[in-house]
Amino acid sequence: MDFRHLGRSGLIVSRIAYGNWLTRSSSRSEETETALVRAALDAGITTFDTADVYADTQAEESLGRALKGERREGLEICTKVFAPTGPGRNDMGLSRKHIRESIEGSLRRLGTDHVDLYQAHRFDPSTPLEETMEAFADLVHAGKTHYIGVSEWTADQIRRGHALARELRIPLVSNQPQYSALWRVPEAEVMPVCEELGMSQMVWSPLAQGVLTGKYQPGGELPADSRATDSNDGSPVLAEWLNDDVLGRVRRLRPVADGLGLTLAQLSLAWVLQHPNVAAAVIGASRPEQITANAEAAGVRLDEATMAAIDDALAPVASRDPAVTADSGPADPGWRLA
Repeated sequence: MDFRHLGRSGLIVSRIAYGNWLTRSSSRSEETETALVRAALDAGITTFDTADVYADTQAEESLGRALKGERREGLEICTKVFAPTGPGRNDMGLSRKHIRESIEGSLRRLGTDHVDLYQAHRFDPSTPLEETMEAFADLVHAGKTHYIGVSEWTADQIRRGHALARELRIPLVSNQPQYSALWRVPEAEVMPVCEELGMSQMVWSPLAQGVLTGKYQPGGELPADSRATDSNDGSPVLAEWLNDDVLGRVRRLRPVADGLGLTLAQLSLAWVLQHPNVAAAVIGASRPEQITANAEAAGVRLDEATMAAIDDALAPVASRDPAVTADSGPADPGWRLA
């Protein structure tokens, strides 16, 4: 496993991180997640990402149980706040009230007294940004989180949040956007601003929800055990990518991967990690062997010719418009998911 500092902070994360959004939001069992977490640890993964909203808070609970007994100082546990976690009017958003109450719930479910990275799952236009950042500062000063991050914020929102974080002397070190060779939206605006401010990306859906693994074939039947056929797994959001044009383009990557002795998943993950602003790629899985194989992508370096071949294959179908957010994109219809 390779490791990298998160932004210009002292926090070191594994370049492949384990995420349990779809693992616990799907029909898969907690026993499966325990096996996946064990495979991640065996592969050298130390960074684990979840959120209070995943599986109606059950994802944090199962991750906490799966990590029980591990040396806490050797792990980087990351979670998020924003989405509804209850029926009340104040059970969502980035108000001081919700942030303070949510961190307590997350710590209890995860079985720890602190998280390493606490992330604003989305931007909250209904709460003054000053209130949000001051609430995060309180958590840092209280030792409930070491670092602050955001997810799917625009470049302007990140710049404003970072300015307040500097005033409050707290470390805003990362953004978690959707990013893959098929979803390149952050490249135009978000990544340059983060590089300027000393923040890293810890990206989600680096395999475009499995499309970049090659499991879906143009004109073929959907695999019976795939996300596209799991009604609990966010399958409707795959529809935009599950067309013959996109799948045919992905198939062009097979000879590239074969020539390097890689799987398509490993090639796609290596492509994501090649971007200098990406510190880690968050992956999920349905089987432990997928974690083991995909973790090997952390050590792969792609030359310019390979990068160009990937770009040439996918350029006509890749999303790049910075005006498009993940909330309106094919892999995430809103806060409910990543």
